[in-house]
Amino acid sequence: MAELNSTPNANRLHIGIFGRTNSGKSSLINLLTGQKTSIVSEVAGTTTDPVYKAMEIHPLGACVIIDTPGIEDSSSLGAQRLEKTKLAMEKTDVAVLVFAANYQGNFEEEYKLLENFQKKKVPVLCLVNSFGNQSVGENLKDKISERLHGDSNTLLVADCSESGGGGNRSNIIGSLSKLMPEDYDEEFITGTLVKEDDLVLLVMPQDIQAPKRRLILPQVQTIRELLDRKCTVVSTTTDRLELTLDRLKEAPQLIITDSQAFKYVYEHKPRESSLTSFSVLFAAYKGDLKYYVEGAHFIDQLDEKSRVLIAECCTHAPLTEDIGRVKIPRLLHRRFGEGLQVDVVSGTDFPDDLTKYDLVIQCGGCMFNRRYILSRIQRAKDVNVPMTNYGVTIAHLTGILDKIVM
Repeated sequence: MAELNSTPNANRLHIGIFGRTNSGKSSLINLLTGQKTSIVSEVAGTTTDPVYKAMEIHPLGACVIIDTPGIEDSSSLGAQRLEKTKLAMEKTDVAVLVFAANYQGNFEEEYKLLENFQKKKVPVLCLVNSFGNQSVGENLKDKISERLHGDSNTLLVADCSESGGGGNRSNIIGSLSKLMPEDYDEEFITGTLVKEDDLVLLVMPQDIQAPKRRLILPQVQTIRELLDRKCTVVSTTTDRLELTLDRLKEAPQLIITDSQAFKYVYEHKPRESSLTSFSVLFAAYKGDLKYYVEGAHFIDQLDEKSRVLIAECCTHAPLTEDIGRVKIPRLLHRRFGEGLQVDVVSGTDFPDDLTKYDLVIQCGGCMFNRRYILSRIQRAKDVNVPMTNYGVTIAHLTGILDKIVM
């Protein structure tokens, strides 16, 4: 489970900086952040792994700036570093592709990267780093503009060096703000399920999986949102559910439970109270709920020879009764037999080849941004492997999927 003190980067705008070695990527990072976040050196390959820097940038808001290795890294570890760069690409909401004005070769690698982002519908700022020579930068800008078919909204010339001045910084940030998706960060975790003054009951088991004296990240984020939406929030544990309901003067409009308690809460909730789970909410907030529900129906086609991949995003130490490693596999084995194979991966360890699986079950994804979860979904779609989600899976296996709200 993801703890409250885990990295809060998941809900931030991820801005990826890409380009060849010594193009000025690290200088750009330092210019944007106003700090010496990345090492600037004439030695090629100074940035060996993606560097993630979380900060607030006005008017962009909460951001994660990603500094990546050079796209033409030819060192002995180059292939591994490029894999890390590909992963950074999957997390990128807005990309900055840096072209070095003083580079004498062609920019085919940059153009390939640009085409890749365009296919993924990721907005790109093509930034010509002039290195103080504005005329050379403008000449290169004209050449790139032809490749972009004159799309001036994604093309800018600027000196990214420390001596470049604040004007360059403001121009770059202004260009990035124009590329931000209009509806970015406007979605609610609870969607349209609540309105102002609603009474919402949260059922949060504090079992061995729960971090000591802390709440997990989805719970914290949901509570904060409900308070912002002027709801009355009541929290309880599963074993205190009936007592809590007895003490309330009215039935909650909505009950949000941990998915592992779905069946019990459904059997004991008031008839007039709607029910969902944190995992189902995050399935819509971070992923594609409709696709997950469609994927859940493929569960019925599994058998003892099937192979299932369970993908959890956080890298917590597995504990007794872990939902992804114990409870969901147990439910599957009870229904389809012990021969059904269940593989579990965590963090960013997501297999390149999904074709050997009959089903992928993704966790809520609270630790990653939506762009990255959607990239996993697309990879499953590309090879026609059904994919679903923890909460949707448990609701389906317990026979209440059609009885919960989404």
